[in-house]
Order: sequence, then structure tokens, then C-alpha cells
Amino acid sequence: MPKQTFLNLSPEKREIIMNAAVEEFAEYGLENASTNRIVKNSGIAKGSFYQYFEDKQDVFMHMLEVIEQKELEYFKDVHPPDHNMDVFHYFRWMLKTGMEFGLAHPRMIQAAWRVLLGEGFYYGTRLGDYRQKTTKALTLMIKQAKERGEVDPSVDVELAVMIMETWSNAITNYVLNEGMKQKDVLKWMRSKKTQETIDKLLYVMEYGLRKTESEFTASQLLQERKQL
Repeated sequence: MPKQTFLNLSPEKREIIMNAAVEEFAEYGLENASTNRIVKNSGIAKGSFYQYFEDKQDVFMHMLEVIEQKELEYFKDVHPPDHNMDVFHYFRWMLKTGMEFGLAHPRMIQAAWRVLLGEGFYYGTRLGDYRQKTTKALTLMIKQAKERGEVDPSVDVELAVMIMETWSNAITNYVLNEGMKQKDVLKWMRSKKTQETIDKLLYVMEYGLRKTESEFTASQLLQERKQL
């Protein structure tokens, strides 16, 4: 976490330093990130850097804190369109809304996920508490969905959580990898083709977990997805 000397800087100066770090992580990841480049691109002395942070990983962890604060602010006034959504509709809404947030901060999110997923940082011990919060939230979702009869009662909760978490990360990776190739990433993300691709990926997950009942046939589910 940043030292008090960094927090004592003006907001403008902190932003310059963090912008340089974001660009570095987005371009090179954490393993190949250069403290020298961050220092050069933020216009500070190298000695000053170590007065602000322990090392480049310390900067990265602070960047995740910044993202979390921005997410809290973003989602404060964002609510599901229907409070009676089943777990799959809610997960779909949550994922796509999260992607909208990512499009508002594309370079920062690209930097984060390049390290978290690309370098496996998400599964390391340093982020144990962060991942545990996600796991607890998904566990509660699945348990409640099983009680409502939305999820196959034979499905193991821990396995279902792992599937949803993996699918979420895979879709996020797809959006970041493909979206960053586009001239207009927002237009690409909201395009019919991209949305259909995401829906198909989510459908595979849903079809494996949903309780099998006559009213939930594959064709009906696909038709239902098209209407969202």
C-alpha cells in the first residue's frame, strides 16, 4: 500500500504517477514492468518513488484499490432492471454492467486483468481476501438459487461457484483481448455480434447448472436470451 508521503501529494500529482503506472502495467504486465519507466513517465525522481511505494507490486495493489473505489462509486446508483431476476439473469446483468464500468476505464481495467488473469496474480495468496469476497458472494447466490429451484439440486455449490468464476474471467479476458483491438471499443462491446457471443458463452454455463424442467428447454432458453 502507498506510504503517507504519497498520500500527502496533491491529487493531480498522484494521478500523474498512477497514470504512468497504469500504462506500464497495461503494456508490460507486472512481471516485466519497469520502475524506471514509471519514474520517467511520471516525471519524478527514482528516490521519490521509493518514498511513495515499496516496489512496483505495491503500486499495482494500490491501483486495485483505486479500481475498487471507482466501482463502489459507479455501482452506488446502478440497480438491476428487475428485482425478480433469477440467478442466471442476475449474473448476466451483473457481468455486463461490470463490463460497462470497464469500458469507462478501459486502460486501467486492461492493466488489472493483464496481471490478474494473464499472469495468474488473481489466484495468488496476496489477493486471498479479495477473491474470498467474490467467492462468498457467488456461494450465497448459488445456495439461494438452489432453494428457489433455479439450479439443479444435485450440483455441488463449490463446483458451481468455480464454474461461474471461471466463466466470468474467461468472458472478461475475451472482451479485453478483442476489445482493445478495436478503434471504437465501446461501439464494439455494444454491437449485436459481441453481445450474442457473450450470450452464447453464458448460455453454456447456464445450461450446465440450471435445473432441468420441461419449461426450461434449450430452445426456450435461447429465445429468452434473445429478448434480453
